[in-house]
Amino acid sequence: MALLKFMERKLKMSIKPLICAIFCIMLTSCASKPLELNGVDGSEIPPAFANFPDIPFPTSAYLDLKDTNALGSGENWIGSVTYTAPYNASRIFDFYVSEMPKLRWIEVAVVRTRISQMTYFRDNRALQILIETDGENKSKVTITAIPNQVVMTK
Repeated sequence: MALLKFMERKLKMSIKPLICAIFCIMLTSCASKPLELNGVDGSEIPPAFANFPDIPFPTSAYLDLKDTNALGSGENWIGSVTYTAPYNASRIFDFYVSEMPKLRWIEVAVVRTRISQMTYFRDNRALQILIETDGENKSKVTITAIPNQVVMTK
């Protein structure tokens, strides 16, 4: 009888560390991959910038929902979109000079200053981009889209 109790105690003592180890491994594996967010039909939810396909956004940009006020989506949205990016203002300015023509935006005016301003037209819309430094290697960008009745020819 004493041998049986001794064996039972030893078994309980050896199972506890094993259970703890398994639990820790499970927690570690869960923490290492991001949680997936899917729609009710199982489809992947697109990132926030997917609502604005006519505007290029730099890699690692982060949408600032507090300062974003946009109506609509696709190529007909109006309002303001604000984001931050881990690049200095000069690099963001160069990014838009390079990328906007690829999406058929016509440059109307650009001013490179402490708060740089860029204006573009495309079809029946006008777009203003404001770029300001938000730290040493960080920028805050506000893009405002409005309807435009002026016809631009290149």
